[in-house]
Amino acid sequence: MGLRSPFKPPELPEGFVVELEKLPSAQELNRLLSRCNVETHPPQRLELALKKSIFCLSIIDDSTGKLSGFVRVTSDKGLNANLWNLAAEPGRNQDTLIAVLIYRALSKIRKDMSGCSISVAAPPIAIEALQDQGFVIDPGGIRAMGFRLR
Repeated sequence: MGLRSPFKPPELPEGFVVELEKLPSAQELNRLLSRCNVETHPPQRLELALKKSIFCLSIIDDSTGKLSGFVRVTSDKGLNANLWNLAAEPGRNQDTLIAVLIYRALSKIRKDMSGCSISVAAPPIAIEALQDQGFVIDPGGIRAMGFRLR
């Protein structure tokens, strides 16, 4: 991924705020993941994952306080950074919320961990936003694989 994107930074829709300091609870995050038809996780394991992450970004609906978007970042702080649990509330703002999460997470990674390569586990709804930010699907024929730990 290049350091510059030719695209204008996405604007957060009115009525939403980005939260970097306060982590959502595992239950809140699982509810969002469920509404997005994304795999949920055992609460204790998810709480541990949240605490062990380098940072998390949440998008909160300012009028209801409801978690409307989320991404979690892990890293070895040297070579690799990974985006996990990327999700945004289904509806008219979903694409924009996904784009904001990706853009802001990448901006923070570039600032704080500039030497890291970045990978992401993302739902199909995020593909366009990821490509807009310079991600290439299977670069050079490299295919990623995942293994679920249970």
